[in-house]
Amino acid sequence: MSTRVVIDPLTRIEGHLRIELETEGGAIRKAWSETTQFRGIETIVQDRDPRDAWAFVQRICGVCTSVHAIASVVAVENAIGANPPRQARLIRDIVLASQEVQDHVIHFYHLHALDWVNVPSAATADPAKAVEFARSIGSTWKGNTIERMTAVRDTVQQILDSGQLSIFTGGYWDHPDYRLPAEANLMAVAHYLDALEFQRSMIRIGTVFGGKNPHPNFLVGGMACTIDLDRSESINQVQLDQIADWVAETRDFVASCYLPDALAIMGVYKDYFDIGAAQPNYLAVGLAGATFGGDPGASRTTSAHTEVKPGVLLDGDLSTVHPFDPTKIAEYIASAWYTYQDGDDAGLAPAQGETTPQYTGPKPPFEWLADADKYTWCKAPRYDGKPVQVGPVARILLAYAQGHQRTCELVDDAAGKLGITVDQLNSTAGRTLARAVEAMISAEALAEVTFPQLVDNLKKGDIDVFDNSRWDPSTWPDKGEGFSFVEVARGNLSHWVTVEDGKVARYQAVVPTTWLAGGRDADGQQGPYEESLAGAGSHPLHDAAQPLEPLRTIHSFDPCMSCAVHVLDVEGAELQVVTS
Repeated sequence: MSTRVVIDPLTRIEGHLRIELETEGGAIRKAWSETTQFRGIETIVQDRDPRDAWAFVQRICGVCTSVHAIASVVAVENAIGANPPRQARLIRDIVLASQEVQDHVIHFYHLHALDWVNVPSAATADPAKAVEFARSIGSTWKGNTIERMTAVRDTVQQILDSGQLSIFTGGYWDHPDYRLPAEANLMAVAHYLDALEFQRSMIRIGTVFGGKNPHPNFLVGGMACTIDLDRSESINQVQLDQIADWVAETRDFVASCYLPDALAIMGVYKDYFDIGAAQPNYLAVGLAGATFGGDPGASRTTSAHTEVKPGVLLDGDLSTVHPFDPTKIAEYIASAWYTYQDGDDAGLAPAQGETTPQYTGPKPPFEWLADADKYTWCKAPRYDGKPVQVGPVARILLAYAQGHQRTCELVDDAAGKLGITVDQLNSTAGRTLARAVEAMISAEALAEVTFPQLVDNLKKGDIDVFDNSRWDPSTWPDKGEGFSFVEVARGNLSHWVTVEDGKVARYQAVVPTTWLAGGRDADGQQGPYEESLAGAGSHPLHDAAQPLEPLRTIHSFDPCMSCAVHVLDVEGAELQVVTS
């Protein structure tokens, strides 16, 4: 007899995600992914000046503000025919790269690592042995000292003695499946705290170019910042020197700390390379940071890795890269609380997308949502009718399939150390490892390609970051449609805009978490979250009161529900009126 299990809220994510499960015999048989907030940003920007859209749509998320802003300005530029200068594109690439590495580090240490790392156990560790463990896994991080490990161990003990676990409250610390030795737990907790310090460097890079964080400034046609190496009120030599230091720090942290930690921890939980597989279909337009205005088959990219082309891998075949066709994307609402003019079983291309909420679920508080066909606010995107995975695992597999040298080196090295095959990256542990591999590639590209290119151009006198030839609306067509594809930390992000008579007539955003968290479509196909939990019928869940195993799997996707949904008042009250 099956047992119903509800995880709500699913913690250590951005926004609210609810998972409903049916389990039997210690395994998950059925799963439903439910986002319980509504996102209405697309309707807010209608009838507004398209040059302002980025300022509104970057509020889609509280973390990924920059990436939504860049996706928006690129889509608008595609619609009105704007062409930003080379330096502006490089600055956007630097912002994207720094944000992506910061996001991956936050995910691994602060949103996901505690699924594997037992914090209270660290208080029992020998600091000297913790240093030995760090060295044994190849970690050369400067924080691997006996003094540092001792201080962290004592801090953990003080927290335990206080009786209040502070930021570590709510963990399933008595769960028997925490497997790391105490010394490994101490090392990981020390690196968890170091990562909090490190991520400030990443934020500073975006802040210099965007003026502030969160919600930095961008500009249709270029960048809002100015560059003059000799003036204090512009980006100058002093700030460039600071950025150079932060870029070097980024590469050092990822190489000496993050990647070795990910390899070591996933090696202890090696069976999770056989747990949590979702549909073996993958979509990406390149490695992280790849940016296209319009059809990637015909438009330019500013990625540091132009050799990795847009593509799709289908049905687990990693040897055949299919051409990417944006016209094959459609969003379905068979399980979502929306309505379409053509019927709720239809699929709409994003350029013709509709955002018409129609809540038909039970009145809160409720115990179970999945008894009804509609159970989520998240639409279900499909590519050529298929559920696909996006994100680091899709990008790494795509790059590997195309023979990208650095990707192949890192993946083959990891696979050799762990004793796994490449196709096992489609798993809970594989998604976590792919993110660390990608962070290494991005940190190297930032240090060796993108930032040096910007500096070299500046040395040649190129300080142009804005093209105003399309700023005046009188230069725009009466009607223009544009879209963008940007590979961001969590996956493939696209914004779609229609501009008519100088205003936004239609706007849609298809975000990474929508691709992954969406529910069943009209054909009953599960979304990737659901498939990863229930697809094989063997995903473990041994204790419904401590659902650590499904948390590990869903966290491996790095959920960001704020991107997929927005605010809902349970009484239906108007929360805020926004006026221009």
